[in-house]
Amino acid sequence: MLRFLQRRNQSSAFQSFGNSKGLVASTQWDLMEKLEKAHPKRQVIAFIFMMVLVQVCSEPTTQYSILEETESGSFVAHLAKDLGLGARELAARSARVVSDDYKQRLLLDPETGDLLLREKVDREEVCSTVDPCVLHFQVTLEKPVQYFQGELLIQDINDHAPEFPEGEMLLNIPENSQPGTLLPLNLAQDLDVGSNGLQQYTVSPNSHFHVLTRNNSEGKKYPELVQDRALDREEQAELSLTLIALDGGSPPRSGTALVRILIMDINDNAPEFVNSPYEVQVLESSLPDSPVLTVFAQDADAGNFGRVSYGFFQASDEIQRTFSINKVTGEIQLKKELDFEKIKFYHVKIEATDGGGLSGKGLVIVEVLDVNDNAPELTISSLTSSVPENAPETIISIFRVGDRDSGENAKVVCSIPENLPFILKSTFKNFYTLVTESPLDRESRAEYNITIMVSDLGTPRLTTWHTITVQVSDVNDNAPAFTRTSYTMFVRENNSPALHIGTISATDSDSGSNAHITYSLLLPHDPELPLSSLISINADNGQLFALRALDYEVLQAFEFHVGATDRGSSALSSQALVRVVVLDDNDNAPFVLYPMQNASAPCTELLPRAAEPGYLVTKVVAVDRDSGQNAWLSFQLLKATEPGLFSVWAHNGEVRTSRLLSERDAPKHRLLMLVKDNGEPPRSASVTLHVLLVDGFSQPYLSLPEVAPDPTQEVEDALTVYLVIALASVSSLFLLSVVLFVGIKLCRRAREPSLGGCSVPEELFPGHMVDVSGTGTLSHNYQYEVCLTRDSGIGEFKFLKPMIPNLLVQDAGRELNENLHCRDSFVFS
Repeated sequence: MLRFLQRRNQSSAFQSFGNSKGLVASTQWDLMEKLEKAHPKRQVIAFIFMMVLVQVCSEPTTQYSILEETESGSFVAHLAKDLGLGARELAARSARVVSDDYKQRLLLDPETGDLLLREKVDREEVCSTVDPCVLHFQVTLEKPVQYFQGELLIQDINDHAPEFPEGEMLLNIPENSQPGTLLPLNLAQDLDVGSNGLQQYTVSPNSHFHVLTRNNSEGKKYPELVQDRALDREEQAELSLTLIALDGGSPPRSGTALVRILIMDINDNAPEFVNSPYEVQVLESSLPDSPVLTVFAQDADAGNFGRVSYGFFQASDEIQRTFSINKVTGEIQLKKELDFEKIKFYHVKIEATDGGGLSGKGLVIVEVLDVNDNAPELTISSLTSSVPENAPETIISIFRVGDRDSGENAKVVCSIPENLPFILKSTFKNFYTLVTESPLDRESRAEYNITIMVSDLGTPRLTTWHTITVQVSDVNDNAPAFTRTSYTMFVRENNSPALHIGTISATDSDSGSNAHITYSLLLPHDPELPLSSLISINADNGQLFALRALDYEVLQAFEFHVGATDRGSSALSSQALVRVVVLDDNDNAPFVLYPMQNASAPCTELLPRAAEPGYLVTKVVAVDRDSGQNAWLSFQLLKATEPGLFSVWAHNGEVRTSRLLSERDAPKHRLLMLVKDNGEPPRSASVTLHVLLVDGFSQPYLSLPEVAPDPTQEVEDALTVYLVIALASVSSLFLLSVVLFVGIKLCRRAREPSLGGCSVPEELFPGHMVDVSGTGTLSHNYQYEVCLTRDSGIGEFKFLKPMIPNLLVQDAGRELNENLHCRDSFVFS
C-alpha cells in the first residue's frame, strides 16, 4: 500500500497532532467554565476564539493513498500507530471512523488498530471528474473526547475507454466547399482522468480529410475535421470515415464513431425527359382514374436541386378535364371516360421543374382505341303481367333491342332460357314478341321469371339481361281435397255439451276465393240417426262439436259424411267419412242377477254336511252395462258367520267350502259378498247369501241343536217346513219348464238344421239384452241357451254357448225370481 508522507516525520507529526488535540480538549473545558462566569460580550469573543483554535488544530497532517477498485477488507494504514495510541486504547475509548460523504467506506479494526476498506471504492463514483480524488474522514475518541482528521487519496486506473455520445455523426458539406475548411466534430467522453483520460483523435485513412486534436475552453480535447481537396458530388455523393479517440493508459483504450459526410449539390443541371415524345394507346372503355403512363425526367443534381416536379404545359381545357398528372411521380391518369367517336388523339405537353427553378419540356401523344363499350339495350313496348292459367297462346310482351355501337358491335342476338312454356318471335327489324307456347297450369307453377338475354357480336361480346315476371292467374279447376279419406274421432260418454271432438281439414290447390273452403254436414244414410242433434261443424275451420252428452250404453258409434266446398264461380266440392266412437265411462255399478235381492224371501242355499273341501255351494252371477275393464268384475267375501268355512273365487263368483264341515258348525250361515268392477273410480254392489247345512237333500227340515231355550224356535221350525215345501214346488215347476224348453228347442232345431244346440223362444227376450261372460258376468254381445246337463248327480244346470246379444237386467231378474226362487245347487259356467 502506498503512503504519502507529510513534510514532517510521520510519527512525530501524529504525536504532536495528538498532543495538540489533548491540549485543545483541556483548553475547551477551561474555557467553557470561564464562559459561564464571564460577561456576555466576553462569552461571544471567547467562543469565537475557541472555534478558531479547534479549526487550526484539526488541520490534516497525513494522507493515505489507495488505487480504485481495491477489494473490500484491504489494508489502508496502521491508524493506532500513526495516532500514537495503542490498539487496546482505541477499543477502550470507542474509536470510530466517519467519512464526510456519510458512507461507511472505511473500517477500524478494534483489535489491531488497522484502518481497512469496508467496500470496494470506485473513483468515478466518488469524485466523478474531479482530480485529485480525496476522501476526507474523521476519527472520534471518547473519554476524553478527541477528534482526528485524515485524507484518503483514491488513485485512478485506466478502467474506462473513451466513448462518443453518438455512434454516428452526419455532416452535410456543399460540393463547392474549398480545401482547408474546418469541420468541428463531437468530442468523446472518458471517465478516467490524468494520463488515463482522452489524449488524441485520429481518422481512418482517406484522400479528402484529416483530423486535428484541439482543446476547448474547459480544457477538454475535441476533434476537428480538415478538408484536404475539392469535392464533387457527381463523382462521389457520400463519404464514410471512422473517427478514433485514444486515451493515455497502458495499454491505451479507444472509442470509435462513424462520420458520414453527405456532399450537398448545387443546381448546375436542368431536368431532362428520358423518352420524349411519349406515345401511348388507351382504350376508350378505360375507367376514370385509370393510369395512362408515367413520365420520368432526370436531373444530375442532388437534394432539392435534383428533386423534380411534373405538370402540364400550355394545356387546353379539354386536356385538363380529361387527364391529371401526379406532381411527384409523373403518373398521368384519366379523369373521365374517353369517346373514340369524338376525339381520336390527344397531344399533351408536359413540364419537369427542379428545386432550383430549372425546367425541361416533353410531349405525350395519347391515341384512343375504339372498343365494344356499349352493351345492347332492351326497351319494353307492352307487357302483360298476369295470364289466366287455361288461356291459349297469349302475347306477354313486345320489346325492341338495339346497340349504340356500329358495325359488328351493333349486331345483336336475343334468346330466353329453355324448358319454359314461352317462345320469342321476331316481328320487324329489332322488334320481338314473347308469347305462351301452351296453356299454363297455376298449380304446377304460379310465377315465371323470364330472363331475356341480348348479346352483341363485338369483341368482347357484351350482354344485357332483362327479367320479366309473369303471374299465372287462377281458375277454379281443382276441387277441395281432404287430408284423409276418413276420420275416426273418439269421445267419452257423459261428455259436456259443445265439446270439441276433432277437426277435419281439406286443402284446395287453387288460390283466392277458389281456395276458400266451407265445411258442412251431409245427410246421414241412416234416417233414424239424429245427426243434427248430435254433431255440429264450424263451417270455416272444420271443427266438430258434440251438441249433447252421449251415452255409450245407448249409442256406441255412428258415422256420417262431411262436405268441403270452395267459393269459386263454379263451386267444386268433395266429401269425407267421419266415424265417431263413443268411449265407455264407468257410470254403471254391477248388477247382481243371482241371487236376486228384491225377492219377498231371501234365497237359501243348501249345503250337505258331507261336502268335501272345494264343494261348490253356489255362484253369484252379476253383470255390468259398461264395457272393457269397466265391466271386469271381481268378487270378494266381506263378512261371514264362519269366516274360515267359505271362500269366494274372485273372478267367477263361485262360493266353495274351504274345509270339511263338523258337528260344531252352525246349521245356518249368512254371507255378505261385494261385487266390484275394474273402472276408475270403481263401482260396486253387495249381495247377501244364506246357507243351510243339511244332512241330505231329503231332510225336510233342520233340527237345530238345543243350546238354550229360545222363544223363537217354534217359529223357525215352521219356517223351515214352509221352506222345504216351497223348494219342492219350485223344483217341480223348474223341471217342468226345463222339459218344455228342451222340447221347443228340439222342434226348432228340426226346422232349422243350421242352428245347433237348444233353441230358445225369442219372444222371451226383449230388445235390449245383457250378456254373461264365462267368468260369471254378462256382456252385451252374447245370449245363452239353458239346457239340462247330463249325468248330473246333484241336479245341476249350466249356461252353455252364447246365442243372443242382450237381456234386460230387470226382465232377467224377474225370470229368475219366478223360476229359480229356491233350488238345490247351481253351477254357472
